Amino acid sequence: MIFCVEDEQNICELEVYTLQSVGMEAQGCSSGRELFALLEKQVPELIVLDIMLPDEDGVSILRRLRADKRYSNIPVIMATAKGSEFDKVKGLDSGADDYIAKPFGMLEMVARIKAVLRRCAAPRRDEDDEETIRIGRLEVKQMEHKVSVGGSEVVLTLKEYELLRKFLQHPGIVFSRDKLLNDIWGYEFSGETRTVDVHIRTLRQKLGEAGELIETIRGVGYRMAAVK
Repeated sequence: MIFCVEDEQNICELEVYTLQSVGMEAQGCSSGRELFALLEKQVPELIVLDIMLPDEDGVSILRRLRADKRYSNIPVIMATAKGSEFDKVKGLDSGADDYIAKPFGMLEMVARIKAVLRRCAAPRRDEDDEETIRIGRLEVKQMEHKVSVGGSEVVLTLKEYELLRKFLQHPGIVFSRDKLLNDIWGYEFSGETRTVDVHIRTLRQKLGEAGELIETIRGVGYRMAAVK
């Protein structure tokens, strides 16, 4: 079951119709109050959550979901009409699994949903899961999913952690935005590499001085500095 939280009735109905037409169960609602009422009856596989809602904005709703153990693991895709980087960063920092800017095509929405569901259904395991990776003052304990800089713990979202881990496992290797988008998010859309840029920016900010280890290679992408 997919819940679509959208206060514009025609858009909500179109989202639900599209998902049902591709074989997914879907139900729509128009506010945070209605969403939490639905959650009391059924926990969905994923929520498509609009940021601009009448009673409570989507970012606030997302924070409530992530703070509740019953709903904290539900994948959430944020939808924003503003298209501003500020809204995207707020959503990502609050624990969104992805975002999609309005107006968006229904087939794109379906592809995003399928990508997030695939990623959440099949956690990746690596042979070196038990290792601790260190570069400079940056340390990642992979089994515990803990990141620290100079001994101080840094709290990252899942995508930020996956990006950092990928860089750390391949220091000195340059990854294009398209490659990161495909590997971390599981889909390819031309023009959507801004998703990567937003995550890199927030990741650098959270890492503080260690954020400088993530280097921008102009015209290509990003890499982790190959230092010890």
